[in-house]
Amino acid sequence: MAYTISDACIGCRACANVCPTGAITGEKKEVHAIAADTCIECGACGRVCPSAAVLDHFGLAFERIPKKQWDRPGFDLKKCMSCTICLDSCPTSAISQSLLVKGSPHLFPFLTDESLCIACGFCATDCPEEAVAMIPRQDTKPKEPAEVA
Repeated sequence: MAYTISDACIGCRACANVCPTGAITGEKKEVHAIAADTCIECGACGRVCPSAAVLDHFGLAFERIPKKQWDRPGFDLKKCMSCTICLDSCPTSAISQSLLVKGSPHLFPFLTDESLCIACGFCATDCPEEAVAMIPRQDTKPKEPAEVA
């Protein structure tokens, strides 16, 4: 069930600007709407809304969270099996693969561009090996290859 926007919407367009699927429409300074057939329930719209106008499928308003405080995916390369499910799950293509461990034939995931990540957590939810966890932003600095080996 898609998220909705209440009459508390001030039409600031923050939600529409962050939506990875373009599901949110509306004119500036008017109440916006979310297309149910396009919404992927990532929650980014609710985290940026300054007026708590975005409601989840239970009718509860999201709390605004500054983007600098959004969790980011952290990758446990010892558990990772290089399946690419996390890449496929990411609606913003914020995750890529690269050879991170010297001598390993596998490509491992990493956060390509932190600014693209919308903290939806789909990568962590979909990982079959529990090798992805959403962690506070300041803790997501990439490890040097020597630390991961």
